[in-house]
Amino acid sequence: MAKKKAFALRIDPDLFEDLRRLADAEFRSVNGQIEYLLREAVDRRFGRRKDGLDGRSQPDSMPPPASDDGEEAD
Repeated sequence: MAKKKAFALRIDPDLFEDLRRLADAEFRSVNGQIEYLLREAVDRRFGRRKDGLDGRSQPDSMPPPASDDGEEAD
């Protein structure tokens, strides 16, 4: 299993309870549910789709990555 980064998370008790209910409904732990929701949000932000194809290469709020020659990619 891949090593995961552990960190403390302070969260509103009502939000935690909502997450717990979601996790229970989807047969996940609360930690697993948080990771699932974060992954879903990050993938959506970067335009990744479940079928492996990219809708967009980068979100609008981030500059495009630099190319190998140091110039910005189009």
